[in-house]
Amino acid sequence: MSPQQNPTPDTSDAAPRPGRLTAAAALAGLEGIALLVGGGAMLVVGFTGDSGDLSTGVTGGLTLIALALLPLIAARGLLLRRSWSRGPAVITQIMALPVAYNLLRADSVAIPAGIVLAVVAITALVLLINPATTQALGIQGPGRAEENKH
Repeated sequence: MSPQQNPTPDTSDAAPRPGRLTAAAALAGLEGIALLVGGGAMLVVGFTGDSGDLSTGVTGGLTLIALALLPLIAARGLLLRRSWSRGPAVITQIMALPVAYNLLRADSVAIPAGIVLAVVAITALVLLINPATTQALGIQGPGRAEENKH
């Protein structure tokens, strides 16, 4: 098919991207970068530590790096105003909440990290479900698709 037969929406001429959407994308990107850094650190510790840490470090590091893809892809989609990107961004925040809870329950220096993660996840969730964000992404509520067909 040619581009004329299957046009893609151009958001460059549309209304400016709301600040809430940009902030949600930034938070998702920040989480993705944090996961990449954490995964990289685990890999380094796994390779430089004793031989017992090798499998744990490599497995944990690769897992975190793989998990980093979800918020990074979602952040890019949010910046480009792609409606599909809100789902992965919301899923990322929901997955972050139990991690934050477990960090808050720890008796260590992990408590401040739990506080930061909880604040970021809740803030991002609020930004993602905000009506301005929903409208900027072109997401319609249940039953609203029928209204636009008439």
